[in-house]
Parts: sequence; structure tokens; C-alpha cells
Amino acid sequence: MLLSINNLSISFGNAKNPVEVVHNISFQINENEIVGIVGESGSGKSVTSLAIMGLLPKKQSHIKGEVLFNETDLTTLKISEVRKLRGSEIAMIFQEPMSALNPSLTCGTQVAEMLQNHTSLNTKAIRQEVLSLFNKVKLPNANEIYSRYPHQISGGQMQRVMIAMAIACKPKLLIADEPTTALDVTVQKEIIELLKELQEETKMSLLFISHDLSLVSEIADRVLVMYQGDIVEQGSVHQIFKTPKDDYTKALLASRPTLSERLAKLPTISAIAEGSFNPVVVSAHERVARHKKLYTKAPILSVQNVEKEYYSNAGLFGKKTAFKAVNDVSFNAYEGETVGLVGESGCGKSTLGKVILKLEKATAGTILYRGEDIAKLSRSQTRLLRKEIQLIFQDPFSSLNPRLTIGEALLEPMLVHGIGKNKTDRQQRVETLLNRVGLNQTYFNRYPHQLSGGQRQRVGIARTIAMEPKLIVCDESVSALDISVQAQVLNLLNELKDTFGFTYIFISHDLAVVKYMADQLLVMNAGQFEEVGDADEIYAQPRAAYTKRLIDAIPKGI
Repeated sequence: MLLSINNLSISFGNAKNPVEVVHNISFQINENEIVGIVGESGSGKSVTSLAIMGLLPKKQSHIKGEVLFNETDLTTLKISEVRKLRGSEIAMIFQEPMSALNPSLTCGTQVAEMLQNHTSLNTKAIRQEVLSLFNKVKLPNANEIYSRYPHQISGGQMQRVMIAMAIACKPKLLIADEPTTALDVTVQKEIIELLKELQEETKMSLLFISHDLSLVSEIADRVLVMYQGDIVEQGSVHQIFKTPKDDYTKALLASRPTLSERLAKLPTISAIAEGSFNPVVVSAHERVARHKKLYTKAPILSVQNVEKEYYSNAGLFGKKTAFKAVNDVSFNAYEGETVGLVGESGCGKSTLGKVILKLEKATAGTILYRGEDIAKLSRSQTRLLRKEIQLIFQDPFSSLNPRLTIGEALLEPMLVHGIGKNKTDRQQRVETLLNRVGLNQTYFNRYPHQLSGGQRQRVGIARTIAMEPKLIVCDESVSALDISVQAQVLNLLNELKDTFGFTYIFISHDLAVVKYMADQLLVMNAGQFEEVGDADEIYAQPRAAYTKRLIDAIPKGI
């Protein structure tokens, strides 16, 4: 037995009145074993991993129980003793490499520091070892990456630097906390394959934490399911994914959109727990009939041969170099339609969204909204366009003003655009909106930090529909949400579309989610469209090699 957690409880706050967040949990990790932990945000997954690493704040946290690593209780060790183990015997890959890596040090220096602290290698040998590690984690141009800063490399490359740092001293236990959450499906697949290869090669044990069940099923030997600080179920991958016993596990598994069928509504944990969910499959015939109605009208948005070019100077007196982020793309969006836009990071998805929203100016081409060229609109017409075309942000927390209550955040754009007769009317509208997105009037006086991620995203949606828009750009608007919360938000977006006749441009790197939402699908690569057509048809029979690669990279589960 490498790691044994016995009756572990974790609480925060003052010693007299602590709040317990992990309740008396026990589990083991054997040598040369991969254990997955799944569960929603707030279930206690990351807190448990931080307790193992000894990274919880000493004054604010209180730990009861045992954390035995090679029969040594880590909770009884001094900080100096824990530091000797941390990095050399137990290492961790964090969820967000940009915040975990030091922005003021080069990537090579940061990995070298690990070897300086835990080995007796000289400077030359350390550099060679770092380059060897960079090659092992399949970083291109290891010498270049060595001298680059974190902001100069991609998200996938930063995650590989983090992995190189974690495995530098050949630890016996590696903890990977949501290591692929913000990554594209192709990069995610590469990282998972890399972790499996390294585990097989070094025989280290791996604790893999994620809220993506399909991903966990592809890498783990055993799985623990956590909910509100408890382990509700644990067993082999086959047991958990094929014959789950706990209702929560069943609900988690059911909440994920599938590629095999299109449901009218996704199951949510509460609906399954109440026994009120009856799956309704949308047939191909119903879909064709709906599209006939959609596509007989004139498009609400027409993007014609649009390009967006950026320029950069090479040095102080260097020649300007041009880069086309969007390169000659065209498509139409029809009223009541959801247009899915997929592709890897850097393909131009978000840039195209910004150009449509007039947050960026197109270098070439035409964008017609209701037949009007948006580039030729006057200032007053552009103001009206801002009301008609809205954006739902990826991160609702950073898009909400922390100093404004939820009610004030919803009232503010109404005042700006003259929506509502008076203060009382606007307040009533806000309360109606909160109810419409599954909240209630008690949220009016709360602040963003008092809400969960799913609740904040609902506020973001409420603020968007407060403007009574016609076209909404959803830019990675559910990518940071748990699967169960994601199902609630996707159902809500579809309900609102049916009620208000919204048109969505749904941008995401999660292809399973896009397939569930989209009527028309645009597959983007290096600024251009690789494939355009009906979403179901493209998923069933992709023509472009790039599209096939994206679909093949989606975690399928067992």
C-alpha cells in the first residue's frame, strides 16, 4: 500500500466553530495504480489532494484522521520534513498552469529548481536532465522552450512543462488535479496518453482528479465518486461506469451529452433524483422538419468573405509581419438557429465572434445583420446593434462587477438602453428574469462571490436576455462548469431560445456539447473553415481529416 487515507476530515475557519468540508473519508492507492476521483466543484476533491500534499493553510484548516504515505503519517510531520517529500516522493500537476508557473522565470529555470532542491546534480547535468524531461513530455524544440517564459508558450505546452516539473525527481505518487480542463480535445488526448505512458514507464502511482467522467474512465484502474465531502461510491472503472449503485453516480453519468443520440432535454441530477426525468429523443425527421422552417427565411446574420489580420513588429526597426487570425470565412445564421463553431485554441473562433460583435474591426469582407452592413452603421445605430447582439462570457465571475449586487448588475444595462418604464418596472423585470433562469428574488441583493459557478453563469445569462437581444454569441460559456451544472445551463439556453426566438452562435472546444446544441456546424482550423454543414451529418460522416481527428479525440468512456 503506497497511500492510505483513514477517516480523513477537513474543516476551515476558527477552531471553535469550524466548517467541515470533507467528512470522514477513507481510501487507498496501491503501488503502480491509477485512481480517479470524480465529482462536482465543492465535493472535496481538490481539498483532499492539497491535504495529501500538505498545502492547506495551517491557521485556517483543521485536519483529523490519517494520511499514511509508506506508513508515515504526513499530518504529523514538520514543514521541513514535508518539503523533503514534496516534489521528490509526492508531486502534483495543478489545474491552471498559468497561475502555477512563475511568470518571471523561464520554463527551464523552473524545472531546474526542482532538481537543484532534491538532487546533487551539477549545473550542466541539470540542464541536460531538464532538456531530456522536455523531450520525454514531447515538447517541440526543447532548447527554445527552456529559455521561454510561460506567457510565450501555449496552454498545452505549459501543462507539459508542469508535468516535466512534477516527474523530474521520479516521484512514487503523482497527483493530477484537473490537468486537462481548459485544453482542446486533441491536446487533452495527448496529455492523457502522455500521463499513461509515463506511469507505465516509471511505475509511479497516479491520483487523477476530474469532473469529466469519460476522461477518468479512459485512464483510471479504480474510481472514487465524491459528493459534498463524502465518498458515495468507489470501485473498478467497469463497476462505476457500467453498474453504478449510487443515485448520484447514475445522475452524473446521465448528465453528459452523448454523440449517439440527441435528447430534447438533458437529464439533471435533481430530475433523476426526483424520478421526474423522461428522456425524449429528437428524431432525424423532426430535425429536418424544423430546419425546413428555419432555412426558408432570410438569414438574420450573413458573414461574407471576412478576414481579420493582426500585425506585429520584429524588433524596434523590424519589418511588420501580418498574421491572419480569420481568413476568408463565410456563413449565414438564421433566426431561431444555433450555429456551432468548433476548433482548437488559436484557430480563430473567438476572434470571429469579436468581429461579429464589432469588438474587433474586420480587415476585409462584409457582415450583414438584418441586411445592414454593420461596418457602415452610425454611432446611434451601433448602440442599437449592441443591444440586439449580446455576448455570454466564458468566465461569469470576471465579467460581473464584484462591487455590484446581482440586482444592480441586471438593472445597469436596462438603464443604459432605456428598457422599462420606471425603477419599479425595471425591478419587477429583474425579479422575473431571475425566476426565468432558475434563481429567485432572494438573489437580488447578493454579491457575485456569494454564488456558485453555475449560479453566476445564470446571472450572466439573465443579464444578456435583459437586453431583449436577437442574436447571442456564447463564447465557451459552459466550458468551466461541472457536467451536472452544464446540463442545467444548456437546457436553460434551449428553453430561452424556444421562448424568445434567440439565435445562438455557440463557440466551444467541447464537441459533445456543440453537437447537442447545434443545428449547423462550422469546423475552424488556422483561421479557415474546414467543414460546414448539418451538425449530425458532420459527426456521423466527417469529410475533412481535421474534423475526423477532433471527433476521434473526444473521450468515449467505456
